[in-house]
Amino acid sequence: MDDHALVLNAGSSSLKFCVFQRPNEKDWRIAARGQIEGIGIAPRLSVKDAQGVVLADNNLDAGVTDGHAAIDALASWLRSKWHGARVLGVGHRIVHGGVRYSQPVIMTRQILSDLHELIPLAPLHQPYNLAAIDAVLERLPDVPQVACFDTGFHSGHSEVAELIPLPRSICKSGLRRYGFHGLSYEYIASILPEVAPEVAKGKVIIAHLGSGASLCALRDGKSVDSSLGFTALDGLCMGTRPGALDPGVVLYLFQSLGLTAKEVEKMLYSQSGLLGISGISNDMRDLLSRREPEARLAVDYFVYRAAKEIGALAAVLSGIDALIFTAGIGENSSEVRRRICEASSWLGVDLDTKANANGESRISTAQSKVSAWVVPTNEELMIARHTWSLLGLMKPVS
Repeated sequence: MDDHALVLNAGSSSLKFCVFQRPNEKDWRIAARGQIEGIGIAPRLSVKDAQGVVLADNNLDAGVTDGHAAIDALASWLRSKWHGARVLGVGHRIVHGGVRYSQPVIMTRQILSDLHELIPLAPLHQPYNLAAIDAVLERLPDVPQVACFDTGFHSGHSEVAELIPLPRSICKSGLRRYGFHGLSYEYIASILPEVAPEVAKGKVIIAHLGSGASLCALRDGKSVDSSLGFTALDGLCMGTRPGALDPGVVLYLFQSLGLTAKEVEKMLYSQSGLLGISGISNDMRDLLSRREPEARLAVDYFVYRAAKEIGALAAVLSGIDALIFTAGIGENSSEVRRRICEASSWLGVDLDTKANANGESRISTAQSKVSAWVVPTNEELMIARHTWSLLGLMKPVS
């Protein structure tokens, strides 16, 4: 009988997953990856194996309206595919670990309760991350679960990099800059010695550009600073989040416009960023294909903020050796990469336009003082590695 383990990344309307398989006590290998999307609207299951062969691509019952129902649908499909297989562990991405949880942990009811207290700091992600854990606890109570935190890779920043300049009495409650997308950055840092050994130990800025977007400054493979802070609202412009704002804007929303806290929260997390600027879409692919001036302005602002933050992190590092693009936009949009590299040419980035257009790994010229790269991220594999380590299982193979 084959052993299996799962990696889950639960969102508000989607459940991404990977199935790892260990036949005959050998190393774990990925058997399938997929997602249930459109939860609560038009749920659909899509799954491929490690070679990209489609294993499932079908609509689900309209009753899949929340994370618990999505877990049930996934469990049903897994039973039909690998009937009788043992599930030895489940690993989860958790966006916010707060002050207490900076390293992966084996879940307990008490830890789950602690993490619920952090929902106000990550309302777009945390409730759904935790709902997946709760659903597995109900359905597979004897299967250990591991929580891996997006804030964890950034723990250990200098005191000045973590500081929020408000009264000390307020900050003692855990008000500090945490940073996010840590599982993505940790994975990139782990494979840089293979992909770009000449810069792996140097000063590197990673641009994780997707619906959620941020930058991370690395020195010797360790996080030094990040564009995201206390919550996932800071820094770069994102799909529906504004990035850095003058705090006075939020005061204005409350005091002059009379908005409620819930209305402001919805605006900041769901109605701003690319969507708010354009009034058209939060999807960079849509915006790049449109001719409306509002769509162009949204793209311009995204590039502007990214270039500005790259300059700031270059100052933190006292110069950089490499700029690395990853995540959905970073890996797939040659146009956005081109524009950011051109805006960063003053740092020494000399873009190889042909390599960039072809999606090659290195997209800077041989003479570029600062090399530029495209490195696909793999948060699921990073979660799997942590899960295997904590549960004493063999290291998974990508």
